[in-house]
Amino acid sequence: MEKRKPEWLKIKFQDPKHINKVERLLKGLSLHTVCQEATCPNRMECFNKGTATFMILGSVCTRGCRYCDVEKGKPNGVDSSEPENLAKATKELKLRHVVITSVTRDDLEDGGADQFVKCIEKVRETSKGTSIEVLIPDLQGNEEALAKIVAAAPEILNHNIETVPSLFKTIRPGADYQQSLQLLANVKKMNPKIFTKSGLMVGLGETEEEVVRVFADLRDVGCDFLTVGQYLQPSKKHIAVAEYIHPDIFKDYEKVAYEMGFKHVASGPFVRSSYNAEQTKILIDAQ
Repeated sequence: MEKRKPEWLKIKFQDPKHINKVERLLKGLSLHTVCQEATCPNRMECFNKGTATFMILGSVCTRGCRYCDVEKGKPNGVDSSEPENLAKATKELKLRHVVITSVTRDDLEDGGADQFVKCIEKVRETSKGTSIEVLIPDLQGNEEALAKIVAAAPEILNHNIETVPSLFKTIRPGADYQQSLQLLANVKKMNPKIFTKSGLMVGLGETEEEVVRVFADLRDVGCDFLTVGQYLQPSKKHIAVAEYIHPDIFKDYEKVAYEMGFKHVASGPFVRSSYNAEQTKILIDAQ
């Protein structure tokens, strides 16, 4: 039997005026957003603010993670016009902070690193002063591919750990907990000035002790920013919610994470890896 959502997970109605404007712009430039493709619960709020998290390298993922609503299958080729179009949208939306993520592209030798670099470079050319955050896949542990992205010097490099080690095989087949931690550690070795960020979902059956251990592992590899949000089942074919975590527990997680030394923590039922990501710009500008 499906669990009934508690009151704190009710989404407020948003005026569609700005939403329609953003959607028209994205469609006109043949761009995808994780907001739409992953059925993010915050997409109405973010679109109303004129913000979006761009998803490059198409809309089809080569992985089969059991929590994600992005389409799985065989992707198309890489769109050479995508970096320029993404830069145009960034300028049109007057974004002060832009987030660029992608589907996982295990079919590409460098996992799509080259396209990330081109997008970073195009945004830098057309939107001076806009900070850039990239949310990247694990690149199958390819350090040369990671080095390409690090050399492009995005202000923030995010790679989500997603869940606790005991649940990796269940919900993240094809991924590896230690490999994800190593990726974040390698970023700091390659360029200590880049802020690193990671996030995880709760409500999948993990314990609070396991969550806090993940926080500690992330701090051990120098992770600066952290997001913690409630897992919500996108459809019946996805893994079911084990528990709806009370907002007070999210507050406790935030307190513990700050005590561990994270520079910025976003922890709450509707928090996602790029939700209100522009709040970190204050820390970026202060560096």
